[in-house]
Amino acid sequence: MGESEAGKRLVAAAPGELPRQVVVLAADDTCMSQARRVAADFLARARADHGLAVAEKTDDLTRLVVSELVTNAYKYVGGPVLMELSVVGGHIEVVVRDRGTDLPVARAADAGRIGQHGLEIVMAVAQSVEARREPGGKSITVRLPLE
Repeated sequence: MGESEAGKRLVAAAPGELPRQVVVLAADDTCMSQARRVAADFLARARADHGLAVAEKTDDLTRLVVSELVTNAYKYVGGPVLMELSVVGGHIEVVVRDRGTDLPVARAADAGRIGQHGLEIVMAVAQSVEARREPGGKSITVRLPLE
């Protein structure tokens, strides 16, 4: 695929290397659906082109994670949002970068609270979550098992 879809870029994997994709998402309210679509396509290519076993649950959880992380980046920081997907060992790694410098903090559980549960959801389904400041902003890295 070309660069046309908001900076989509598949980083070519050498024979034996695992797939990786970097995408600059649209700086508008379509970025969440775009992130879900890119994640689904990435995992489909991981299966088809690299023969990786990816559980259906991983598809669902990956789309959920990218949607929550990109929603937060767009809602609290705005664009641009960079998303990187890669297969590392037996995991899918999702990295979302934005220009914000405030690291996200999961709030205490509150059944009466409406909204602001995204990070709690991501932490509940992920094997690991790491937030860190970087030059020019921050990154959130999430790992999910492929199987």
